[in-house]
Amino acid sequence: MEHAITQRPAQAASAWAPAVQGLISGEPAAYRVFYTFGLVERIGMVKAGLPAKLLTRLANDMHVPRERLYGWLGIARTTANRKAKDDEVLSQDESERALGITSLVGQVQKIVAESGSPEGFDAARWTADWLAQANAALGGKAPGEFMDTADGRALVSGLVAQMQSGAYA
Repeated sequence: MEHAITQRPAQAASAWAPAVQGLISGEPAAYRVFYTFGLVERIGMVKAGLPAKLLTRLANDMHVPRERLYGWLGIARTTANRKAKDDEVLSQDESERALGITSLVGQVQKIVAESGSPEGFDAARWTADWLAQANAALGGKAPGEFMDTADGRALVSGLVAQMQSGAYA
């Protein structure tokens, strides 16, 4: 039996490239769009490689040292700093992890926007604070400890979704 994946039709790279550049240049609502991209678009972004400068922007927006962000993502500090300095793209694996945390911030941004009162809420900063705090649903571990694996990112995203529904997270 064949299983179909329901999603929006794939957009060309030209559709998501402006979102990446917008985020790097500091557009305030740019994170939310990363959560809404379909699977084919996300795969295209990962295969193309995200700019390493995205990590610098993300750390700045989250108000965390780059080293903390790199630790959450399991990316070597020297590699990330060199690639950002040389205006290079991240590897597929690094891009997937960076897209995961970028999408998580977008997920939080979307949830707050849907609540009807997003004014003054800093989704990136809230996400960073939440990632750093021990969470009972994770056996007392901080969600950030799970962001370096695909299953961990799915688990953390699921906890955020549970918070939206009012379930224990």
